[in-house]
Amino acid sequence: MSGMPFTFEGKAVMMERALGSAGISILCQDAQLSIFYAENLPPHFAVLFAPGSSDAVLFGDAHSRYLTTLKHKVLETGIPNNAEVEIDVDGERRTYELKIQRTGERGAHGLLSVMTEVTESRHREKVLKSLLRELSHRSKNLLAIIQGIATQTARNTLSLDSFLLKFRGRLQSLSNSQDLITDSSWRGAYLFELAEKQFAPYWPETAGSMPIYGINAHLTPNAAVHLGLALHELIVNSASFGAISGGSASITLNCREAMINDRKAIEVAWAEVLHDQAEVHEFSDNSFGRTVLERVVPSSVNGKAELNLVPGRIEYRLTIPETEFEIFKRV
Repeated sequence: MSGMPFTFEGKAVMMERALGSAGISILCQDAQLSIFYAENLPPHFAVLFAPGSSDAVLFGDAHSRYLTTLKHKVLETGIPNNAEVEIDVDGERRTYELKIQRTGERGAHGLLSVMTEVTESRHREKVLKSLLRELSHRSKNLLAIIQGIATQTARNTLSLDSFLLKFRGRLQSLSNSQDLITDSSWRGAYLFELAEKQFAPYWPETAGSMPIYGINAHLTPNAAVHLGLALHELIVNSASFGAISGGSASITLNCREAMINDRKAIEVAWAEVLHDQAEVHEFSDNSFGRTVLERVVPSSVNGKAELNLVPGRIEYRLTIPETEFEIFKRV
């Protein structure tokens, strides 16, 4: 394919277009760091530039001192270097990266700086680092919870089979709560969905709808994890010895507004009527389930709890302060 070669002016126009589409600016400086040529500068830099301008004119005195030191080093050594500057533009902080290299022959060296805006990419990097720190923090918390579950379950079981059965159930409970939290992008979980997730493996089809009433509060991730553990202990006990084991629906889980230490709170109340007033349960004084309900969960949410074991009835009330939930809609 033949055609007329580009003129110098045509090549310059094509270069300008290429720089513009790539969002790249060029600055050329002499050995005294005087800017004698610039191309495709963003508007807020373009209005400041004139041949002979300095870094101080474009970037301000603070950045100029840093850039002067760095650029003199590039001139002396010939080793390219990078720099970043943050500029306030119309009330917004914008970040620019400069890739600086020496140009010219010995005795007539200068500098070429290729400048690009990296504001969005740096913002994404900061967000990603923040998310990774949060993920690391939450992972450590989960590992600590799992370690505690394993230790306490082992202390309260007499055989390996019994340990594995209870430990797997508690891990599954933790996993169910964590699924809801992850699905919400770590914002937490709604109480009704959390309770349904914990009830689902044990609730008999013949018992009708799950007995969850009151306020569907949105719980923080911390509250969701620990309330999930409490519900698991109550539900598994009921499925083993109580109302669920007999196919009865004589259970209610109710959430209502309350107060704790003159602060707004919610009270999550479990009430279970047993078939037989002589029914046994797993909540002996030193059991892990009772420790979870009375000590671990209320302490973890900075709330309070009360477990009442009376003939024919199991009652549990957990009060959660407002720092651990929000009420978006009252039912």
